[in-house]
Amino acid sequence: MLDALAEAAEQLSVALSALSELYERLDELSADALETQLFRPVQIAYGRLQRSHGEFAQRSSLPGRTFAPAPAAAPAHGVRELLDGAVAAVGAADQSLANLQDSMLPVEVGDTQLRAELEQVRSMLGGTRSRARELQRTLGR
Repeated sequence: MLDALAEAAEQLSVALSALSELYERLDELSADALETQLFRPVQIAYGRLQRSHGEFAQRSSLPGRTFAPAPAAAPAHGVRELLDGAVAAVGAADQSLANLQDSMLPVEVGDTQLRAELEQVRSMLGGTRSRARELQRTLGR
């Protein structure tokens, strides 16, 4: 279970790296919209997932881990590619969490706190694709 949480956290780290690079390439108005609509929800979800990983490991007397930031996105990537990459990474993280929930493993271990936290993180990530599409429509205007 910890591996699945770590995998999702690593994907969110990739998304944050791409969003950070994208932020630097946008005008002030677009960058503010990116921060509000995408970066902040993903950042909060990432932090919550890291905390959930650590707390579950501690409650289960298992070794925790630290998460290193993902490497910076390649500078050759354009604005749309960075946004698409971030959305894909968020989607991969959400899918990892969905698979974990569908496995019923969180129910089997009886950790209601972890189940609630997984639901909260997935809720934060929900709508990322549609918010990104909306932002993408306004880029370059």
